[in-house]
Amino acid sequence: MTPEELSAAITSALTASVDAGELAVPAEALPKEVRVERPKNREHGDWATNIALQLAKPAGVPPRKIAEVLTARLAEIPGVSRVEIAGPGFLNITVDAAAAGELAKAIVEAGTAFGSNTAMAGTRINLEFVSANPTGPIHLGGTRWAAVGDSLARIFQSQGADVTREYYFNDHGIQIDRFARSLLASAKGEPAPEDGYGGDYITEIADAVTAAHPDILAAADPQEEFRSHGVELMFAAIKESLHEFGVDFDVYFHENSLFEDGAVEKLLEQLKGLGHLYAKDGAWWLKSTAFGDDKDRVVIKSDGHAAYIAGDIAYFKNKRDRGFDLCIYMLGADHHGYVARLKAAADALGDDADRVEVLIGQMVNLVKDGVPLRMSKRAGTVVTMEDLVDVVGTDAARYSLARFSSDSNIDIDLDVLTKRSNENPVFYVQYAHARTCAVARNAAATGVERTAFDAAALTHATESELLAVLGQYPGVLAQAAAYREPHRVARHLEVIAGAYHRWYDVCRVTPLGDEPVTDVNRTRLWLNDATSQVLANGLGLLGVTAPERM
Repeated sequence: MTPEELSAAITSALTASVDAGELAVPAEALPKEVRVERPKNREHGDWATNIALQLAKPAGVPPRKIAEVLTARLAEIPGVSRVEIAGPGFLNITVDAAAAGELAKAIVEAGTAFGSNTAMAGTRINLEFVSANPTGPIHLGGTRWAAVGDSLARIFQSQGADVTREYYFNDHGIQIDRFARSLLASAKGEPAPEDGYGGDYITEIADAVTAAHPDILAAADPQEEFRSHGVELMFAAIKESLHEFGVDFDVYFHENSLFEDGAVEKLLEQLKGLGHLYAKDGAWWLKSTAFGDDKDRVVIKSDGHAAYIAGDIAYFKNKRDRGFDLCIYMLGADHHGYVARLKAAADALGDDADRVEVLIGQMVNLVKDGVPLRMSKRAGTVVTMEDLVDVVGTDAARYSLARFSSDSNIDIDLDVLTKRSNENPVFYVQYAHARTCAVARNAAATGVERTAFDAAALTHATESELLAVLGQYPGVLAQAAAYREPHRVARHLEVIAGAYHRWYDVCRVTPLGDEPVTDVNRTRLWLNDATSQVLANGLGLLGVTAPERM
């Protein structure tokens, strides 16, 4: 019995008691699902719920009265062996070993599908992340979004959503001009412009462009030539870095296309016609305060050039025109203002602001020998994706960046991530998976096969614990999708790994010496393989490999 199955059973029991007149709970107060949790003290049962306390006020009766009614009904549910009322009305529930143990077989039979569902089926999501300017290698902030964004896309897909991974290619604006001037200066052997870009990569790209176009410095507009060829080379390098990091995008959208095809101009005229733009100080402003923003935003500057928000509005409209139900933007720590302005833009267009979600990621710091790393040898200014991967590898990089809530600053200790010990969280989880594979190999060598299954044989306390955390995995995935928090998956994999290691220490799958193979051994192999499957499924959602040997 999984937590979801128990939750559904309690929900049904609650509805039945209301229908029978045993409880007078208003329909609007009845929950769609009842939350169950593992009690801190296992003597209090396998699962606990505080639903009686939640419903006491709307029902107008003491919580223990509700708990007493539910206790009688829950005791009749197959697989529930004991229900006790604690304190003011908490319900502590114990399930019998057979009901709990059936989960091991169900997981193995479900395979890679275990944990997935169709809750988000029919929802088309445009998930935009990384979108680093093509003016340099991907820095740690972009690397964090690559790990988190790709993991979130995989989690959404596990819940049935149709996800498009999109990269917004910022090839319009002054940063590209600075990049072009920096390349030109390098080709001429001059210092980088004061507002330009430095680092060995600028020299590398300038040399590559010059080698491919020997006469470029004699061109009518060499800066424009370096802009065109340099951006192409830089973006190719970014795409290659992301691919090696296990991240590939479905769409690479060019910002410049919004201006070239007149989409920005057309949209601004539409907003003027709707009365949502006004002229002031020689500029055009969006009345964004009328739609919940903290201030109105300039969309056409006094020099006649479009402000960033002009492209942002046209880009959102483009996404909606492509049929996306939900547009999620994953932006850096300096983009807090985008939350209100993008929602205001959606409202101004007559769309639903809830179609827009903006997730803000915080800073990442690398620490080596207790000292923060501040600069990349190649980039010259920031630590890059390549710097991190070169030291710890893709698996450790992706896992470590995905295991923290993205709205918190994090310090990544390189000394810890290179250790082959339990201190290293990715090693801890991967080693647990490798250990499940080793147990399976040993079982095959000693004739232990999954030819029999006796769920009631899984009675050891560590087996109960392991089954419980495996059963929580689908709920964790659902929460990770709902709250946009892939770190929930990583943290739960660590819980599973810990429960598995404790079980491994005291429960044998293979018999000792001349002991005969029994159904207990065979049933434990099911549990071992179920753990292996869940760890592999979870690591796969994080874009991390599940090694069979370490």
